[in-house]
Amino acid sequence: MRMALRALLCAGMLAGFALPAAADTTLTIATVNNGDMIRMQKLTDDFKAKNPGIDVQWVTLEENMLRQRVTTDIATKSGQFDILTIGTYEVPIWAKKGWLVPLDNLGADYDVDDLLPPIRAGLSIDGKLYAAPFYGESSMIMYRKDLFEKAGLTMPEQPTWDFIKQAAAKINDPSTETYGICLRGKAGWGENMAFITTLANAFGARWFNEQWKPEFDGPEWKNALTFYVDLMKADGPPGASSNGFNENLALFNSGKCGMWIDATVAASFVTDPKQSKVADKVGFAPAPCEVTCKGANWLWAWSLAIPAGSQKVDAAEKFIAWATSKGYLELVASKEGWANVPPGTRKSLYANADYMKAAPFAAMTLKAIDTADPINGTAKPKPYVGVQFAAIPPFQGIATTVGQFFAAALSGDMTIDDALSRAQAVATREMTKAGYIK
Repeated sequence: MRMALRALLCAGMLAGFALPAAADTTLTIATVNNGDMIRMQKLTDDFKAKNPGIDVQWVTLEENMLRQRVTTDIATKSGQFDILTIGTYEVPIWAKKGWLVPLDNLGADYDVDDLLPPIRAGLSIDGKLYAAPFYGESSMIMYRKDLFEKAGLTMPEQPTWDFIKQAAAKINDPSTETYGICLRGKAGWGENMAFITTLANAFGARWFNEQWKPEFDGPEWKNALTFYVDLMKADGPPGASSNGFNENLALFNSGKCGMWIDATVAASFVTDPKQSKVADKVGFAPAPCEVTCKGANWLWAWSLAIPAGSQKVDAAEKFIAWATSKGYLELVASKEGWANVPPGTRKSLYANADYMKAAPFAAMTLKAIDTADPINGTAKPKPYVGVQFAAIPPFQGIATTVGQFFAAALSGDMTIDDALSRAQAVATREMTKAGYIK
């Protein structure tokens, strides 16, 4: 029997049959279902060709679910993921807890000094990088130039929220499913609360005073939330409390939004004729101010990090170096054109004449990132770092709950006063429990 089996194996080898080589290492990567990440997945073969023996398995999740899954995974040390897609909020907090591996071996040609200073600073502790930015963003206005022209409107160099409200009313035409404005309404600390916090900042609000007491019972938050709800009810699309970044992107690209104020990273998608019906009609302007411009535009980077205790650090660093390198930007440019490369991470990209020519939004994006101020981003002094978030551990839970109250106010299931009162109660309770309020 053995002789027959050996003969059969030998015959198979002579005939040219061989078992496929298995990858030595499989990296499991958790990421968000945004367009740039989906594009990265399609280009993974380039990484695998350059790194034989390393395979990649993707877990792609909606933004709120991603945050929940990776937070649970790293806090419980369950080790489901080798690479996490996390943001500027998590990195400094998790790095201080020892939950992330410092990225010390990204390769001699990685050029960490080329990273934009505001983005690099947000991902570093004591000069060490704990996550590499895949793309960086601020926020700005994207608007339909054709609808502005038809309504006799001119976008100011620095718009105010009052102007935005007037413009939305003039553009709004529900009979043709063209809505004056699309804004985030979906509950989530990184969904509706990221946007609403910048609007509130512009109205002079802040999350906490200098003694860490929440300020939802103040006039600034009342003015901001009332303005937001009234604006969306008058001139927003139906069902806005279900709309986050991706839903509003789809609405804008299908021609249903006169204005959309959101992440600068959306600019390449709304100007891409393959995705957007209005690609040649889009204008850009800075995020609106109101009583102040402080904190009117956010600062964020979706970044790749390695959880501490990972058994695959070397392979994970190779992938992160590939995905966040200058070479990756060139790869995307060769496949999709320069306008579609992940923005907001490297100085060299904004010094690249081909990119600046191809991307009409590039200069506006860079200015927004450079002017976002995580330290002094509110009219009154604040004790926390962050523009659209407070970089403290209790924030994620508090803002998730507050986001649900504000979504309920938008949908009409709760009054504005009730939403603010509940927000104040929850935030006060949780900040007291966490020891911030004595």
